[in-house]
Amino acid sequence: MKQIAFIGLGHMGAPMATNLLKAGYLLNVFDLVQSAVDGLVAAGASAARSARDAVQGADVVISMLPASQHVEGLYLDDDGLLAHIAPGTLVLECSTIAPTSARKVHAAARERGLAMLDAPVSGGTAGAAAGTLTFMVGGDDEALEKARPLFEAMGRNIFHAGPDGAGQVAKVCNNQLLAVLMIGTAEAMALGVANGLEAKVLAEIMRRSSGGNWALEVYNPWPGVMENAPASRDYSGGFMAQLMAKDLGLAQEAAQASASSTPMGSLALSLYRLLLKQGYAERDFSVVQKLFDPTQGQ
Repeated sequence: MKQIAFIGLGHMGAPMATNLLKAGYLLNVFDLVQSAVDGLVAAGASAARSARDAVQGADVVISMLPASQHVEGLYLDDDGLLAHIAPGTLVLECSTIAPTSARKVHAAARERGLAMLDAPVSGGTAGAAAGTLTFMVGGDDEALEKARPLFEAMGRNIFHAGPDGAGQVAKVCNNQLLAVLMIGTAEAMALGVANGLEAKVLAEIMRRSSGGNWALEVYNPWPGVMENAPASRDYSGGFMAQLMAKDLGLAQEAAQASASSTPMGSLALSLYRLLLKQGYAERDFSVVQKLFDPTQGQ
């Protein structure tokens, strides 16, 4: 039975770790928030005193952290974690970070004889809890095949995007598109309602027409259209606007590095930064609806 060190037990990490426990894996877990560790211990995990303690004797190390600086700090700082992971250990870095940061950690891991994959996820907290996440994987084929049973315990779709850092590139492209389509959906919903259409009627017409998209299918931003969408519970839960802004920033960094033209992505980042200034950082990202009809959700 594989021994897994799981570092980072936030809104995504905790349910992912729980699904590994349900699949029969042995977990040694660490998080800076003790209550998060306690929750996993109650589910059957062992508690580590530190990240360094967590990786002792591990066959696999999985990390799920907020941003690039946290990942680089964990693995690459003086006396970072890579110096304490045994050669031959498989490292799965599932955070959403800059592709350049992922490649930097890949290179350092390789120098120490460690196989590593960058494997950011899509599917949100609901997908993490249900074990239906999509993994976008960067790294070599051999490491992916070793990791596949673990990914299958946590997700439904596993895509090999390409070499080191490719998983992160795929993730920022996906989330840029997600932001753009959510903004467009919110704008169209507000336009239709302002011109006398009933929100549910308009949503269904667009859903079944050429404007149909993921937001209209499962995540409508207009309150009351979909009972289980965050919009219908005052935009609570789900994927926070501040995280979408972070991911859009990463997309712009990638665009700058490759001299790519991304006017829609740039505008989306500006709109989400405006939402943060308006106090909606911790609301679901569909709260962008408020930019087009500020009365919604109040």
